Amino acid sequence: MLWSSCRKDFEFAPSTGGLQFSKDTVYLDTVFTNIGSSTYTLKVYNQSNNDISIPSVKLALGETSNYRLSVDGIAGKTFEDIELLANDSLFIFVESTIDIKNFPNPNGAYLYTDQIEFDSGANLQKVELVTLVKDAIFIYPDRDEATKVIETLKITINGEAFETDLQGRELLPDELTFTNEKPYVIYGYAAVPPNKTLTIEAGARLHFHEDSGLIVLENASLKVNGEFSTDKERMENEVIFEGDRLEPLFSDIPGQWGTIWLFENSKNNIINYATIKNATVGILSDGNPNGSGSIFDPRGVTDKLTITNSQIYNSASFGILGRNTSITGENLVINNSGLASFAGTFGGKYNLTHSTIANYWSNSFREIPALLINNFLLDEDDTAILADLDAANFNNCIIFGNEDIEFLLEEIEDDAVVFNFKFTNCLVKFKDNNEEYDGPNYDFEDTNLYQSILFNENPDFQNTQRNQMAVGEASAGINQADPVFADQVPLDILTVNRTNSPDIGAYQHTTFSEE
Repeated sequence: MLWSSCRKDFEFAPSTGGLQFSKDTVYLDTVFTNIGSSTYTLKVYNQSNNDISIPSVKLALGETSNYRLSVDGIAGKTFEDIELLANDSLFIFVESTIDIKNFPNPNGAYLYTDQIEFDSGANLQKVELVTLVKDAIFIYPDRDEATKVIETLKITINGEAFETDLQGRELLPDELTFTNEKPYVIYGYAAVPPNKTLTIEAGARLHFHEDSGLIVLENASLKVNGEFSTDKERMENEVIFEGDRLEPLFSDIPGQWGTIWLFENSKNNIINYATIKNATVGILSDGNPNGSGSIFDPRGVTDKLTITNSQIYNSASFGILGRNTSITGENLVINNSGLASFAGTFGGKYNLTHSTIANYWSNSFREIPALLINNFLLDEDDTAILADLDAANFNNCIIFGNEDIEFLLEEIEDDAVVFNFKFTNCLVKFKDNNEEYDGPNYDFEDTNLYQSILFNENPDFQNTQRNQMAVGEASAGINQADPVFADQVPLDILTVNRTNSPDIGAYQHTTFSEE
């Protein structure tokens, strides 16, 4: 009985043009030239009661097409006699790899199209294929042509050369200015050579492949010169660091690339009006707790990193990780980090003013609060090495998130080291429901450590999951900032003047539209 139940009498009649499709146009989103797209799916339905055979399924441009198809698991560009049972469906998978240089006058971008044709003549049906191809400047690591081995980065620290296992290379002299003319696509780690400066101009776009990033070596500098003109134009003028997958599915996925790594003894690193998104660590800053600035710098910068009017989102681990370093932040916004949004570890010097350090991470369980400060480093034997925390000052800052405790001060006490910190006019999340935190560092009545602090009140963020961290009319921080620090940073991140009635955080409050 089981044997006789297996149907073998299928009779497939030619299709008559009555196929249905899951979409009439397959948009393959934006890709960089010569970079393969994601795989997109088209579903084809036979909604009739007859078993049919589709005489032909093919790309209109035939073998010259830059699209690739897979029909019923078979790859190709032309297929014949595709059988489809009554009231059944089949999947067609579509990919593309396109070289923009094959087309005349692309002007940086080219809209490439083709069609999938089903049958012909009176029964012809079509599904459109559309891809926007963008030209780019590609930076690849060197490769030994004989062995095909991709070379790894060689670095020098304190005069001593080291081999690393990081694929990458130093930037060449003609690569030390990134403009906004074309996006940059970086494979491996691009290193700013010792004693050189990488200047990134307003409107530049940097896209990093998996396990890639930017390294600033000894005595080298990074200058990110983003600009702001109006709210609507901000995305055109700021500098954006993100992954190289341009499909909407990847727009907010953490951990797509590595980090911006400021090596020990790099100096005068300045970032203004930048968005750093979807990295593993947004910025990793090592060493130079006493700064490394120059009196010739127009800002008189002395800290290793000065970051202003910038946003860091969707970091798989840390938004900013400082290790015995020196960082100044103004109008800095960080949100959605797998560990801490801002971590000042192994001592150092940190001064953040009118900044929003938030963490509404929802991708997994998070053990570390939005803000972490400590004065030690554990070696291979879990022995603590201590360092001075010369300063950790948070002025007119919001420190908040979706956990009860959103700042942590980890001090290993030792008379030989200092642990200096202070919160002034901040709006913070700290609900110690189990009364686990005590000791002098959590004496909230000590005005030498905590001055005019608002605990656990509503910051009224616009939309934390979309990283829209502006504050609304219900924010508890409205007109609660210290005017002294507001005068030091007179404009908010959207260039709104804050000196008359300063609000806590990077944004002056606004009225959210219903849209």
